[in-house]
Amino acid sequence: MRPDAAARIALPFAIPQGRKSLSPRTPLKWWVMRSETASIRPAASSDSSAVAAIYNHYVAETVITFEEKPIHADETARRIEEVRSASLPWLVAEENGQVVGYAYAAPWKARSAYRFSVEITVYVAPGNVGHGIGSMLYSHLFPILQTLGIHAVIGGIALPNEASVALHEQFGLEKVAHFQQVGFKFNKWVDVGYWERIL
Repeated sequence: MRPDAAARIALPFAIPQGRKSLSPRTPLKWWVMRSETASIRPAASSDSSAVAAIYNHYVAETVITFEEKPIHADETARRIEEVRSASLPWLVAEENGQVVGYAYAAPWKARSAYRFSVEITVYVAPGNVGHGIGSMLYSHLFPILQTLGIHAVIGGIALPNEASVALHEQFGLEKVAHFQQVGFKFNKWVDVGYWERIL
């Protein structure tokens, strides 16, 4: 799919009674979205190496992700395809031909009754942190989720992480849970908080 082409996404579920109508045949247009600094577009399999490079920085240097071993581009491509096969968005931010960040929504749980709930994730290349890339990605991710009829959006944050908390609260998520010492990385225990927004 070309970045400037519209994609038709068949939704694998029916909208509950009382919610905004959305036919499974409703076309969802994912256009390239531009700002003064970067463009936002759907991820392609060719982005997998760049996405892996961004993610692996956080694997190796931070507790933001609980993965402890770097992942390869082919595994990243598999994850991108897994999200796309669930009819959910995976977006990348591109600046001067380089991927500088990405965000996506994945199913919250596998059980069918969770099908209107997603968990969102955003990562920004270390050299581009603080440039508004994360906000740009979420600014485009949330309207897509609303169009898809998603009801609950959840974000998990390893704590402390003031920047991530501020970003998620900027987009209307509120803290709903705090789990103490559920992760162990770099020889220390790490708490995880969960933020949620009902669309």
